Amino acid sequence: MPAKSKAQQKAAGAALSAKRGDTPKSELRGASKQMAESMSEKQLEEFASTKRKGKPEHVGD
Repeated sequence: MPAKSKAQQKAAGAALSAKRGDTPKSELRGASKQMAESMSEKQLEEFASTKRKGKPEHVGD
C-alpha cells in the first residue's frame, strides 16, 4: 500500500529508520512512533519508498 501524502511517507521513513536501529526510538513522535510500533519493516519500506511527486503534503480526514 503506497503512502497517500508526503507527510505519511516521511513518517514511514522515520519509523523505518528507528526500526532498523539507525535512529533512537525515543526521537520518534506522533505518527512515526505509532507506525514503528504497529507496522512491520516490510510495510514501512512500502510506505517510505512511495514516489513523492504529485502527492499532497497532507491528506484531510
